[in-house]
Amino acid sequence: MNPYSALPASAFWRSAVAEPARHDIAGLWQPKFLIERTDNVVTYGSCFAQHIGRALKARKYRWLSTENPPEDVSDETASEYNYRVFSSRTANIYTATLLLQWARWSFGKAEAPDEVWLDAGRAVDPFRPRIEPDGFASADEMRRMRGVTLRAFRKSVLEARYFVFTLGLTERWINGQGGYEYPMCPGTAGGRFDPEKHQFENLDYNRIVTALEEAFDIFRAANPGLRFILTVSPVPLTATASGQHVLTATTQSKSVLRAVAGHFADRCDDVDYFPSYEIITSPVFRGAFFEPNLRSVKPKGVDFVMNSFFRDMATKFGTGEAEAAPRRQSRPKRQPLADSADDLVCEEQLLAAFGDRK
Repeated sequence: MNPYSALPASAFWRSAVAEPARHDIAGLWQPKFLIERTDNVVTYGSCFAQHIGRALKARKYRWLSTENPPEDVSDETASEYNYRVFSSRTANIYTATLLLQWARWSFGKAEAPDEVWLDAGRAVDPFRPRIEPDGFASADEMRRMRGVTLRAFRKSVLEARYFVFTLGLTERWINGQGGYEYPMCPGTAGGRFDPEKHQFENLDYNRIVTALEEAFDIFRAANPGLRFILTVSPVPLTATASGQHVLTATTQSKSVLRAVAGHFADRCDDVDYFPSYEIITSPVFRGAFFEPNLRSVKPKGVDFVMNSFFRDMATKFGTGEAEAAPRRQSRPKRQPLADSADDLVCEEQLLAAFGDRK
């Protein structure tokens, strides 16, 4: 008799992975929490986080949006202006340090910089460069609307029961003089690149852990009952400024982020990790969930991930049969920033255009 003798079938590769049909592999998640339909859930992070919000809404869960368009605005226009992409109009938050920056600004721990980018007479927000299709009418309007989003972000944290955050990148660009971070390298989605002040950094494990700890502590102080669910985006890097091959840079980045997520899930009772990354990228699934570009996730991959989410939760808490993904409904037409079949808003995808120019 030894410790392995009493382990369940899920603990062994042959019985849990090799023998079942690929799409029958289940039980990858042992959730800590049961999300009730009456619980407010907010979603932020990289592009893949948008799938979670959509899945919650499709299944009639209470996905919370605290920054909504005017009532007379069409769905198509609201989509063009990036409403209801995340729980407030932060745009993509790719890194843990960028999340901390939003947390500090929203809860009065720091002041947002006055920097503004001008483009053909329009004002562009350096921290949400693609949030308005044509930019803002003036710098004052840009700052006023950013203030609206900061208050909406704060409100979403205060009213949420669950805060879902998808970790996307370790690579980031900062203003070395001001010490603040941009979601995109200046000169890509807007602005002009200045090598004297714009600096590249590739965050390591300790920096990411420290940033998430501070962000979570800010949120906990404001909302002691808040719980966190971390995921890691399975979408590879569009481009890397690290000097590495983009494939190895992707592996390093995702490995670090996965280790960080595991650290928090193992040590914090109020933090869980959902393995969307493993479901999409595992060799077991032989790349079946990726589009031909080997980067964008197919709709069937998204459905498999989200069905796993709700099925494993139902299994763990005995809430009955998990619901299958509802039939996909057509969404308003828009000019997507991502080359995904599921039409995600993803600023990072813009970097692909710079490779095409060479």
